[in-house]
Amino acid sequence: MIKPIKITVLPGDGVGPEVCDSAVRLLDCAVEQFGLDFSIEEHSFGGAAIHKSGTPFPEETIAAVSNSDAVLLGAVGLPEFETHSPAERPEAGLLKLRTVLGGFANLRPAKAFESILDGSPLKREVFAGTDLLIVRELLGGLYFGAPREKNEAHAYNTMSYSKPEIERVARVAFASARQRGGRICSVDKANVLETSMLWRETVSEVAAAYPDVALEHMYVDACAMKLVTDPKHFDVILTENMFGDILSDEAAVLTGSLGMLPSATIGGDVDLYEPIHGSAPDIAGKNLANPIGAILSVAMMMRHSFGREDAAAAIEDAVHTTLESGLRTRDLMGGERVVGTIEMTDAIVASMHEHASIGHAYHAV
Repeated sequence: MIKPIKITVLPGDGVGPEVCDSAVRLLDCAVEQFGLDFSIEEHSFGGAAIHKSGTPFPEETIAAVSNSDAVLLGAVGLPEFETHSPAERPEAGLLKLRTVLGGFANLRPAKAFESILDGSPLKREVFAGTDLLIVRELLGGLYFGAPREKNEAHAYNTMSYSKPEIERVARVAFASARQRGGRICSVDKANVLETSMLWRETVSEVAAAYPDVALEHMYVDACAMKLVTDPKHFDVILTENMFGDILSDEAAVLTGSLGMLPSATIGGDVDLYEPIHGSAPDIAGKNLANPIGAILSVAMMMRHSFGREDAAAAIEDAVHTTLESGLRTRDLMGGERVVGTIEMTDAIVASMHEHASIGHAYHAV
């Protein structure tokens, strides 16, 4: 007997539980409409886990995610932990989660939704048509480098990369570019950083195996400027951990809201999916969060982990249809009616059911 695919959900903190509830509802729709066999388990993580068991990543949760086929994460972080040391904060659980799962490549798409173009801080003619993917290396650089230390008068971190670390994430980026527009912009700071010099050299070497993909190199400051002046210039952006963190948030804001965009972390034993926004504790529990980033993360899960392009496309189409109908959460400008998290999710679920009914009627004819 074939076991069902196991998905572990980590709601986390702030708005995490709310947007995870929305995402799971769309996952249930996919199960129903496409005959998928999934089992879903929920476990504590982040600040919620600290409250419950004294650690952001309990052993029970470690065991659960390690034995999963995919993991869906809400968000982590609470204000009460901001004065704690990095090792004692909810975010420490996130860094450990990435290490346990082994995913080294973070995929963050940023695409212009025609229906919400007016919500972008950029002029419509600048942002319209933007469709880019940031591939961020996730297990190296400043976030994981050792040694690191802080005392009352001095602090330091270590930024470190090895050639194999760069090669493996570069191959993910080149493979992605082959499925898209065939262009990569590798972002570094090779004029001042030795790690970036190695990065540029290594990416250039990997490029030789992908003659069908055009490669350009760009300094991170120039890339940051180009993102707001000519975002359509980019197809795939490949970069290291810290630069990718910053640039992907910049790209997300250009779409109109951080709440819109999903992400996937791949390459390890278990893939991880999460919206790129934070925990937003100021609006937690108020039915105000935008669930679309989490919902689209489920679409990415269907596509990247399970090869179900049909389910991924159905979820994405439902989101597009709902936005085109004029519904908006409060973080999005324009539209005809502002709704809450639950109402937006209801509408996306209804749209997905409607599309399924139309499809069934068509096949019946």
